[in-house]
Amino acid sequence: MTSDTLERVLTIDELARETGLTVRNVRSHHARGLLQPPEVRGRTGFYGPQHVARLRLIQRLQGEGMKLSGIKRLLGESGERLLALKEASLEVGETPEVVSAQVLAERLRLTEKDDPKKLIAKATKLGLLHPLGEGQFEVPSPALLAAAEEVVQRGVELDHALAMLDSVIRHSRAVSKEFVRLFTDDVLRPYAEAERWDELEESIQASRPLAAQALLAVFRRTMDEEVEATFADLARRMAQKR
Repeated sequence: MTSDTLERVLTIDELARETGLTVRNVRSHHARGLLQPPEVRGRTGFYGPQHVARLRLIQRLQGEGMKLSGIKRLLGESGERLLALKEASLEVGETPEVVSAQVLAERLRLTEKDDPKKLIAKATKLGLLHPLGEGQFEVPSPALLAAAEEVVQRGVELDHALAMLDSVIRHSRAVSKEFVRLFTDDVLRPYAEAERWDELEESIQASRPLAAQALLAVFRRTMDEEVEATFADLARRMAQKR
């Protein structure tokens, strides 16, 4: 949606085209009470950016599996505040990049021995790559690809690096679920039920860096412990050979 669209009013036909809906869909949402009424001038109704935003929100919620009856209940004042808080709690993602299979093979130092197709398929399954067709791939996290590239340059086999990343993703998801469950039980529900929106927004904004700080502190400690244990074992093995 361009800035020009935001600044001008739209007829119902233009609103439907802008949001990828049919005029019938727009009228249905209005009849259900999901869409605010237009500004009527003469005999024509005109819609603005708030209508576009509402329709896109409805589309997103439907895409997440929510029925229109549930969306209607959610779109009250409290519900919209809750949805706004959800958006505030999501971190701005990286800008994806598009690379070819050949560039991937070069950056990750793949050879015929490595079975590039198999490794790229494994990376795709992990969500590191999204195939676009014709040998092109979208990389959702260029930083993660750069880290994989650095690891491979340090001598770690890509297959092993991908297996480790698979484990990291699974453990990270488990930790994230636990943290979100804790936050939901102790903060989100009580604050939302009391409609303490400003306090809840402040708490949400602080939650992610606190979680990351705690996780990093624990990781540093356990990493040191694992390094110490590994080198102690290596020293014992070397001593036994002498």
